[in-house]
Amino acid sequence: MRRAVLDRLAKAHEAGQSVVLATNLESGEQAILEAGEPGEFCSEDLTEAVAAAARADRSQTVTTDAGEIFLQVFNPPLRLAIVGAVHIAQALAPMAAGLGYQVKVIDPRGAFGSVERFPDVALVEDWPDDVLDREPPDARTAVVTLTHDPKLDDAALQKALASPAFYIGSLGSKRTHAARLERLGSMGFGAADLARIHGPIGLAIGSRTAPEIAVAILAQMTQTLRQGAGG
Repeated sequence: MRRAVLDRLAKAHEAGQSVVLATNLESGEQAILEAGEPGEFCSEDLTEAVAAAARADRSQTVTTDAGEIFLQVFNPPLRLAIVGAVHIAQALAPMAAGLGYQVKVIDPRGAFGSVERFPDVALVEDWPDDVLDREPPDARTAVVTLTHDPKLDDAALQKALASPAFYIGSLGSKRTHAARLERLGSMGFGAADLARIHGPIGLAIGSRTAPEIAVAILAQMTQTLRQGAGG
């Protein structure tokens, strides 16, 4: 592996960037490719394969006009920012951690977040917009708001919509969500932006209890991560 390739991989790791190392198995030629971006010896078909491999977190070999190309995926960790230290968050946080997410529960209301209620979970007692300013969501980040309080949820959603977060979801009824979209629309977010918010949150599987709602949220997050926004 060339020094330039190693340096590029190191920089991508430091920046939390998702890249794919493409190696031509016949010529040995290598290139660092970003998902969705054309690169060296990268045809349109290969560009699509790179994006699919990165989304699936799965390295693979593909056949191109240039020969057999091995795509080795280097993804940063998945992250989940949960706004609201509520009952659903108590179920969602450990489930998400079990799926490999780095989970952070954000709630400025000190009475809600505690080590007893959230063992082994990173708790941040601060305003969500401040937290997401310090740690901006990237394309491997999901943002979930659960408080029903516009002061908290809307603040987080504004930051999430301004980021490449792969999943944005917000708890609430259809009526609550409609009011939420109206507020965000008045702040300058367009239809395409607002369509990124999954609300009411989670797949429609008839969830009733907090753990069941957490399952529905994680299922929708997984669907979006692996299949894209269109499901």
